[in-house]
Amino acid sequence: MTSSALSETCSATLWLGAEGFVFRGASPGLDRHAGAVPCLVVALDRAFTLHVGSAAAAARSALVPARVPHHLDARGGEIVSWYLDPASPAPRACRAAMRREHGPVALEHREQDKLVELGRALRPGGDPGAVDRWTGTATGPLPHEAPSPITALAAKLLADPAGHWPAGACARLVGLSESAFLRAFVAQTGTSFRRYRLWTRTLRAMHVLASGENLTRAAAEAGFATPSHLSSTFHGLFGLAPTRMLNIGLTIVEDR
Repeated sequence: MTSSALSETCSATLWLGAEGFVFRGASPGLDRHAGAVPCLVVALDRAFTLHVGSAAAAARSALVPARVPHHLDARGGEIVSWYLDPASPAPRACRAAMRREHGPVALEHREQDKLVELGRALRPGGDPGAVDRWTGTATGPLPHEAPSPITALAAKLLADPAGHWPAGACARLVGLSESAFLRAFVAQTGTSFRRYRLWTRTLRAMHVLASGENLTRAAAEAGFATPSHLSSTFHGLFGLAPTRMLNIGLTIVEDR
């Protein structure tokens, strides 16, 4: 792993991997958004308030599924957020570990106290196995699953996010009609094919930004038509623009 400091006054850290990322730091005050992938959030200081629709709930941990519009108010407290690859078994394992429901969102991880303890130990330049211990505690042992045609296709998109992947051609690759393919993709991953493509592209853009490149280069390498398309997509999926992410005082630890 290599570390790239994006600000002299680091106040947050993001561990960026090939399939997702873990953030630890003061909540940057995200706007209401609907992610492309599930997100597990654990508060390290005090409970946050999660707003979903007109309902609100206080919790120390929550698993927000993909495509659920929400707003999290952590009141400046520190959090750990894990954005999970929906084509893996990890989101299902996390969901099974949650204790109660709040509409489409699951609350209160059964290993919450341990996740808080491990989360407080996460720091750039620290134990290189700390992030894996945190995510492993969140999921427990994961079953070995042979890839299905849908998850195998998702892996291809993740490896080549800027490639040309029209839904019709992808449907033919897995032997389904386009409509059946789109339904099967949602059924197996919990997110839409379109949103998964956007997720793979924003993830690639984050890797490019972490290497020190600008938004124009990141957009081009990730398959976005323009930097503004990347910015608007990023804001819709994560609740903040990429320029703001880079300006909050962030250290990116990139897992190559």
